Amino acid sequence: MNLAQWTGLAAYLAVFVATVVEGEVVFVGATVLVHLGRLDAGGVFAAAALGGSIGDQLYFYALRGRFHRFLDRFPKWSDRRDQIVARVRQNASAMILACRFLPGLRVAIPAACACANVSPIRFSTLSFVSSLGWAAAVMALVTWLGPASFAELGVRAWWTPLVPALFVLAFTWWLGRPPAARRDRLATDRLS
Repeated sequence: MNLAQWTGLAAYLAVFVATVVEGEVVFVGATVLVHLGRLDAGGVFAAAALGGSIGDQLYFYALRGRFHRFLDRFPKWSDRRDQIVARVRQNASAMILACRFLPGLRVAIPAACACANVSPIRFSTLSFVSSLGWAAAVMALVTWLGPASFAELGVRAWWTPLVPALFVLAFTWWLGRPPAARRDRLATDRLS
């Protein structure tokens, strides 16, 4: 079953759950369906923004407290944690606001903020603002800006929202990939 076959609350619930667990494909698919008139823009926007924010907050709240003591058992990890915490404390607001836009760091940033003892109200508020901006940006690009750009060029086809949708998905995939050096190290570790 695909998202286009879902109707009513089930479609919006699918978008919500998918964005809690990193579901760009489902969200982008839903924005295409908004352009085609099959889903409501407000419902998809609300489901994605809330799901994205809750996803970030789940990691943040789960990793507060005992997580510090757990990392203290591993000297290399705790040393690295201390270096990261120092940077997070200097740039916490910017990092939280950027979190939704950086798929490769969506777990790392909330974890680092938890270790840095960022205030829960600060994290939750900025996470929500970031999710609103992320959902609005993706939705505007796929649903309106991309198809409107094609229309200005004289192209009015059902597939026009697919081009920006594929762009968003490719960009998300590219951002989430590890750097080449890390990929090579991971491949070497697997062979060992």
